[in-house]
Amino acid sequence: MKKYYKTIEEQVQERFLRYVKIWTTSDRRIAEEKTPSTAIQFDLLNLLEKEMKDMGISDISYNEMGYLIGRIPANAKADTIGFMAHVDTASDAPGKDVKPQVHQNYDGKLIKLNDTLQIDPEDDEDLKLYVGNTVITTDGSTLLGADDKAGIAEIMTAASIILSHDEIKHGEIELIFTPDEETGCGMNNFPREELHSRACYTMDGGREGELEDECYYAYGADVTFQGIVIHPGYARGKLVNAVTMASAFVSMLPRNESPEATDGRFGNYWAQSISGSLEKARLHLLMRSFDADDIQRRVKALDAFAAAVEAAFPGGKVTVETKKQYVNMKEKLDENPRVMANVERAFELADVEPHKVVIRGGTDGSRLTEMGVPTPNIFTGGHNFHSRKEWIGVPAMVKAVSVILHLVETWTE
Repeated sequence: MKKYYKTIEEQVQERFLRYVKIWTTSDRRIAEEKTPSTAIQFDLLNLLEKEMKDMGISDISYNEMGYLIGRIPANAKADTIGFMAHVDTASDAPGKDVKPQVHQNYDGKLIKLNDTLQIDPEDDEDLKLYVGNTVITTDGSTLLGADDKAGIAEIMTAASIILSHDEIKHGEIELIFTPDEETGCGMNNFPREELHSRACYTMDGGREGELEDECYYAYGADVTFQGIVIHPGYARGKLVNAVTMASAFVSMLPRNESPEATDGRFGNYWAQSISGSLEKARLHLLMRSFDADDIQRRVKALDAFAAAVEAAFPGGKVTVETKKQYVNMKEKLDENPRVMANVERAFELADVEPHKVVIRGGTDGSRLTEMGVPTPNIFTGGHNFHSRKEWIGVPAMVKAVSVILHLVETWTE
């Protein structure tokens, strides 16, 4: 596929720069009730639908909830496979008016984003891999959106190459774009019955070479604290402050089992948001573990914390509601060894050294795997996702496209 590299480089960069300028931030506060959580996500979805039609793709499924699937017909005998990416960006940093900065022939030195932010290759050593090449960063005022617009650009570029080169043999290919992945709700209403794919691959990983076949077991919890309100002048022995109850609950979450205190295969609790007043407060938190028994231990621990808070605040009431978000995809992938064997072969053919890592998080592929379609995760080349220091090396995007092109051929073997 090296003969296509120049075409790939120009096309994937051009697509990426266009896509990241489209505001698509999702809203986790309303994602459970509404898909997509923000109407602006349709701006990119509508563009992708048009671009697929302009490529000559006529078999397209697209619904009012923002699930877009385009199908490239087979030119060889093979199982149908899919490539998936999400259109939304995280709300952790501003995502409106993204102004990507293109650093051609990167010189290996510190990159100054603005007066207060910079990216230092001594701290971010992967930058050194792209000296002499093109690196794209933010201007320091927003995130970049490589998560996951790099994946979208790579999938669309690969589709364009495949459709214009009949010599690339492949079965039916599904291009799958989803909303609200960053809220954890992106697959809540996914039209599984419309999917043809025997296997799928999310283009939603990080640094060049990452290949992920294992993720967390993930649960979320909504904890409600009901207090008793009375004028503070008469509060002694009567007031039960729901805000204080919530704070006491959060303080019981083990600090050494938080995301900032763990790495590798260690799980965690993560207090994500807290709101309320004297009478009623709400806490939303996440729990993560690579072990099925351990995640259940964490779920049960919340009930123990709730009982302890109720005991410390007589008259107050704590209600815990937990919900499974996704499961570790490792087991299902092990039952379908060809899915990983083919992508590992594609890495080899694309001259990409694989770095097998576990996902300290999840993707839409985690949910799709649970739905019966094994879906590992492939790198996009991005770094520092969800932050103002987000960046990506264009050669990594080129490599990701090359992996896709080789991968569709491995399924014909």
